[in-house]
Amino acid sequence: MAKKLSKIPFIFLSIIALLTLFYPSLPLDNYKGDYNYSDVAWMLTAVALVLIMTPGLAFFYGGMVNKKNVISTMLQSFICMAIITVIWMVFGFSLSFGESIGGVIGNPATFFMMNHVINGKPWALAPTIPLVLFAFYQLKFAIITPALITGAFAERIRFISYCLFICLFFIFIYSPLAHSTWHPDGLLFKLGVLDFAGGTVVHMSAGWAALASALYLKKRNEPNHNPARVTYVLLGTGLLWFGWIGFNGGSAYAANTLAAIALGNTMSASAAAALAWIFFDSYKGRKPSAMGTCIGAVVGLVAITPAAGFVTIPHSLIIGVVASVVSNIVVDWRTRTSIDDTLDVFPCHGVGGMVGMLLTGVFAHQSINAANETGNGLIFGETRLFLVHLGALVGVSIFTFFGSLLLLKITDMITPLRVSQEEEDLGLDISQHGEKL
Repeated sequence: MAKKLSKIPFIFLSIIALLTLFYPSLPLDNYKGDYNYSDVAWMLTAVALVLIMTPGLAFFYGGMVNKKNVISTMLQSFICMAIITVIWMVFGFSLSFGESIGGVIGNPATFFMMNHVINGKPWALAPTIPLVLFAFYQLKFAIITPALITGAFAERIRFISYCLFICLFFIFIYSPLAHSTWHPDGLLFKLGVLDFAGGTVVHMSAGWAALASALYLKKRNEPNHNPARVTYVLLGTGLLWFGWIGFNGGSAYAANTLAAIALGNTMSASAAAALAWIFFDSYKGRKPSAMGTCIGAVVGLVAITPAAGFVTIPHSLIIGVVASVVSNIVVDWRTRTSIDDTLDVFPCHGVGGMVGMLLTGVFAHQSINAANETGNGLIFGETRLFLVHLGALVGVSIFTFFGSLLLLKITDMITPLRVSQEEEDLGLDISQHGEKL
């Protein structure tokens, strides 16, 4: 049975390759509008910046696990660049940004096989850049989201099962959230939810899916170990921080003041969060560590993501500090439970995303971004935005957590998710890939 299942992925890929013979998707639209080539140049740069975040995440996670699982953990991030890209080209972009179906999902036929994307009419919220550039910028967000989840079930998941799960996650969790939040006809967009660069779509969804995964796969046989390479973690953090400039700054879709504000907020929040993590550790009697500095910096990056284009730079500091302290507390709580979230994805990405979402509702101001039509934040005496975000937080959390549990169960029924005890003891590098560090 296992041998038969192992043939299916290649058959699917062969079918997709054959489809290209029937769907060449030639640029027949020939949009004649004017592009702003400064915006185009910046967005081409932002695409590259966001892409490097996934290898950065691979180093960040790879350095934290046991030495016998480093390659496996890093490959789980890298393979997302391959799998999600192929799905995105065929129907993934359509699911996320195609003609809206009920405000929750896009019509898969709208941009099937990237039809009407080359030289097509620009995206409504990014009118100064080609649609194809917008499509491949958004692809990078879709790639890193399932990669973030891998830290929760590191060291105990079968590779082929993981590949199936991220396909299902992208189709049934990520795409509806992206469509609902970022499409002009999306349900959350119409409600007034503000998510500048993915706090809800990327980090909350990955965080709740991570918690569901940790609960479903249960504890590792050897849950405690020393990180394989703290230097990898430092390198990964540097790449993530570098790439996040495109992640947040690029979400302005233009080379303008808003992109610069998002860049400033990104730097400020991450720096404040890194300091808050190690200073809070020192307050609790611990030594300031390289690992803590890196984790804090990433938590700050996560938390500022939804707010980056809606708040002032001074307020980004408090967002970073609050998110860092809250995540630090949740990490401590998690270690006292039986939940084996290997690399604390939920406490850092999930909680960081939720804190960022709520604090967007506290500190956002319409003078920063005219696209904010919902209102100002709680600190400015208005409540609508905060209440909208509070309601969306609850709804997205329920949808993502229970939806992920269902997808894990379906995957497990098709092909077992967890490796055997013998394979886990041997290490996934050898048992899953026949390679070692």
